[in-house]
Amino acid sequence: MANQTTRRTLLKGGLAAAGLGMFGWPELALPALAQGEELVPFTDVPDEFGSGALGPTWRVLDIRTITGPLTSRDDFYTIQHFDKPEIDPGAFSLKISGLVERPAELSLADLRGMGSDETVAGFECSGNSPRMIQGLASNGRWTGVRLRTVLEHVGLRDLAREVVFFGADHGEEMVDFRGQTHAVDQPFARSMSRTDALGPDPLLAYALNGEPLTRDQGFPLRLVVPGWYGVSNVKWLTRIRAQQDRFLGKWQARWYRTLWAEEIDGEVSYHETEITRLRVKSVIARVTRAGGRHTVHGFVLHDGTPLQSVEVSVDGGAWQPAALDAATASDTYSWKLFRYDWDGATPGEHTLVSRATDAEGRVQPTAEELEYKQTGLENHQQFPRTVSIA
Repeated sequence: MANQTTRRTLLKGGLAAAGLGMFGWPELALPALAQGEELVPFTDVPDEFGSGALGPTWRVLDIRTITGPLTSRDDFYTIQHFDKPEIDPGAFSLKISGLVERPAELSLADLRGMGSDETVAGFECSGNSPRMIQGLASNGRWTGVRLRTVLEHVGLRDLAREVVFFGADHGEEMVDFRGQTHAVDQPFARSMSRTDALGPDPLLAYALNGEPLTRDQGFPLRLVVPGWYGVSNVKWLTRIRAQQDRFLGKWQARWYRTLWAEEIDGEVSYHETEITRLRVKSVIARVTRAGGRHTVHGFVLHDGTPLQSVEVSVDGGAWQPAALDAATASDTYSWKLFRYDWDGATPGEHTLVSRATDAEGRVQPTAEELEYKQTGLENHQQFPRTVSIA
């Protein structure tokens, strides 16, 4: 019942652009308000919603303010489990150890000297939800050196099956073992398999949208794993360790899991999966009015699999095709902006909802279709919005 996310290499490349061409989606963008254009008010936004909705150290993106493909550094959502460390870039080094042939301590200059690549990637916190008006999501152009290049530099040994990434942020955690708890100081850490780590996409990023990372975004170095949930994108990265065994840190093995119910031969059983790749999800961000014309704007997050369609339904009516922004469609891992021209809008309150379908045939589910998911993470259900037309 729970789709396991896979990507076909064939679709990742040439067929992605060819597929978009078949739909004839025009080049457009989620624009700033034009002269004479105004926002149609949503009636589902809490009065207290805003950049400080989760507290002073976290930032929620007000998705009504999206005006283009890239989220600025100062608007990019931010969330963390511990403190926000301040790191002197001049004294910084990335330590790489464990099952490697040549353990290393690399400065920022060393990393920059290994080459510079760019990736446009959008992602969301795996806890993003309607409660946050889907504001724990953003999209940026990341600059850095490919993780694969760095791992090849130090030489992964054959026994290395897991690569672990440690941030400088840390705190005391209570670890339970058979009813007894132990207080230990732990850094934030996540891992991935050798195969994923040596893939072409993961990036050790030192810049966002052409500017150095901010402290909020993990200055001076962070991991960016395109197509994966935000938790995998370790900030304030200071250490990488290659090992043979699975990594069982709290944020890998205990907190970031999804519990699924599955019916087999009339019996319900449960299984867990770890939080990794994004599940396809669309969100309506704003509605505008110019004269008697109404336009619905939104975005799609996904794991890099090309999209088959994005559709909008008004007041439970038939699904209608939306148009995708060609500028974002050309970047595999960027969020995709969409627009739907809403004709015949009448005064009163209306419910709008979008859904995305990818080229693998995975359709964004309704809330009812996700009832077999027993935990709150990976909430990619359709998100109905209510608006009031004057």
